[in-house]
Amino acid sequence: MATLLNDSEQEDLRLTADFRAFVNDPEFPCVGAKSALARGSLEVVVCHSIQSAWDDLRIHRSLMAWSKDYASDPEGFRSIAFLFREPGALNEKTFEAALWDRIQSLADKDEWLGQKRDPAVSNDPADPHFGLSFGGQAYFVVGLHPAASRPARRFRVPAMVFNLHDQFEQLRAEGRYERMREAILKRDVDLAGSINPMLARHGEVSEARQYSGRAVDDEWTCPYHRPAND
Repeated sequence: MATLLNDSEQEDLRLTADFRAFVNDPEFPCVGAKSALARGSLEVVVCHSIQSAWDDLRIHRSLMAWSKDYASDPEGFRSIAFLFREPGALNEKTFEAALWDRIQSLADKDEWLGQKRDPAVSNDPADPHFGLSFGGQAYFVVGLHPAASRPARRFRVPAMVFNLHDQFEQLRAEGRYERMREAILKRDVDLAGSINPMLARHGEVSEARQYSGRAVDDEWTCPYHRPAND
């Protein structure tokens, strides 16, 4: 017997389908996300509000499980995306503040649970080798929202996409990273008409500057605070 879905559940299914279609669109530049989608390794989790801690425990549990699964089977490209039903009416600065609030909350939970940081990245947001760590695995975050200035970052609800750092290191070791990076840059220029001024290789400048998608100047200070016991 078929199970009837309520309005909220139906909207969550629509959001998930819309996000997969967004990534699958021929104009979307990130070939890594496309690869994860094609492999069936793009997980989508729908949450309430990016300005609320309501789902933070659930998000952190998902990241812990994602890290554990990757540690047991570190093959292929994979991404996990958290979509937020509300609020959609954020500008670039308010989205950036909300994104870092969520990141800080997740990092605090990782610390409280005694999770060891991935030694491959620094926990200092000013360090060129900075990266987030959850469940012992390093992550890079891509923020999306309706008011993003870059078309590739413009989705109909706020979203945070977590990608594993180790995947990029594997690509470097295999000599495939630069080719993928050049492909992403070209597709992004084709879509936006200009190169993204915030893009940089890991180790050149702190990747924290890229997370929200907002163009920031040299005076920008990351609002993230390192866990006390790190």
